[in-house]
Amino acid sequence: MGVPSNDERDFAFAKKYHLPIVPVYDPVTAEEREEIIHGKKCWTQDGKVINSSFENFSLNGLSMQDAKEKMLLWLVENKKGERFVSYKLRDWLFSRQRYWGEPIPILHFEDGSKRPLDIDELPLLPPELDDFKPSPTGDSPLAKVKEWVEIYDKKTKRPAKRETNTMPQWAGSCWYYLRFLDPHNKKSAFSEASEKYWMPVDLYIGGIEHATLHLLYSRFWHKVFYDLGIVHTLEPFQSLRNQGLVTSRSYRRKSGPYVDPVDVEERDGEYYLKGSDEKLISQIEKMSKSKLNGVSPDEMIEEFGADSLRLYEMFMGPFDREKVWNTDAVQGCRRFLNRFYDMVFSSKVVEDANIDALKLSHRLLNQVTKDIESMQFNTAIAHMMEFINNFIPLPSYPKHALKMAIQALYPFAPHITEEMWEQLGEKKNLCYEPLMKIEPQYLVDETAIYVVQVNGKLRGRLELPKGKTREEILQLAKNDPTVAKHIAGEIANVIYIPDKLLNIVVKP
Repeated sequence: MGVPSNDERDFAFAKKYHLPIVPVYDPVTAEEREEIIHGKKCWTQDGKVINSSFENFSLNGLSMQDAKEKMLLWLVENKKGERFVSYKLRDWLFSRQRYWGEPIPILHFEDGSKRPLDIDELPLLPPELDDFKPSPTGDSPLAKVKEWVEIYDKKTKRPAKRETNTMPQWAGSCWYYLRFLDPHNKKSAFSEASEKYWMPVDLYIGGIEHATLHLLYSRFWHKVFYDLGIVHTLEPFQSLRNQGLVTSRSYRRKSGPYVDPVDVEERDGEYYLKGSDEKLISQIEKMSKSKLNGVSPDEMIEEFGADSLRLYEMFMGPFDREKVWNTDAVQGCRRFLNRFYDMVFSSKVVEDANIDALKLSHRLLNQVTKDIESMQFNTAIAHMMEFINNFIPLPSYPKHALKMAIQALYPFAPHITEEMWEQLGEKKNLCYEPLMKIEPQYLVDETAIYVVQVNGKLRGRLELPKGKTREEILQLAKNDPTVAKHIAGEIANVIYIPDKLLNIVVKP
């Protein structure tokens, strides 16, 4: 840039080759000003512009932003330049030296010229390979297939070589949602009708670490498609939700390398390398192969089952919050599923319905449906656990109520619920069944929590049937020891809000 007083790389270059350093920004404090004026320090922050004038034009005394604005206006007015905004997207090594990934459809000729393949020459498919390792020279595995690389180009009638690098995985993942609109279309990536019907995507779910590697790239690619008239929406996604990171405990030696948890033992709350007195550094970090603190899903499924693992992952905490992995807690989810399973296969299962069971099942399905729609999966599972605690003590288990509960559990534990669904006599797969109808009369709560106050201070809560009169609640409050001890005088007034509150005003 040629501004050594305000650019660290320029400053280092100027110091090495003893070049003059002219300050162009005046720092805030006198001490810093002295160092910068004499070229002892590089100033990269804002300040008042100095030493920046020519002819009848000056930027001196302006802030950095104001100076930029004035300079731009001068360049445009004097026809020295044009004002525009440019966006830069890093290619992140768009070409990769490996086999998997889309081949880059470019032909290279001996004279250094290149030709992109025409539409009638696409798609370009990679050759079948048994050995996917890169060559010792670092070339792509495709470079080893000479008959695929070295060809005769019929269109130019010249020998040519195919590009041996491949595109990165995000080259396809940036627009996969568009191909999903019309996956069997062999004439184009997707039809105009399907794009207009389905787009934009309602909900995008992705990790925060993919904000650039996928979300930003998808938006860039979609913007190009929009400018070309291929899609009709300026943005591809209507809303975004990021799931929280899963973290777990890691162990590291003081020299730096991470240690596998199987080689760690705990002593009095400290962690040591197994079989030695070497104390390890332990902390909660994002699960990573490099940190050796990841958990193998295969091992979890082998020990607890896929449904238990799915249930635990959703029960760990709010969807968008960071979560700490605890293998022992998976066992709790397995016990819950076992209780649910035993309930469905119990001898207490009957055809006839009863009002208490129907209330519990209708309220459960209604609440879980709302929780799923708001992506509050952990509270949905908590409601199911509460349901089973209230349902199991019932004298009988009506099939209709059990089916509603199974449908509530299905998204979280699809394998075991299909088996329970079949046990209740259903022949059609549960995944094709619509949700059972929720009847409003079973959602009405017939009880209420009556808050009891004495002189405006909370003294008790009474759970009673709705519709209790002022006199009934007052008498019950007087009979309640936790409330009665505060009524130590003449009752001057009683304020009553039906099904909600009773405030007893007592004279001092």
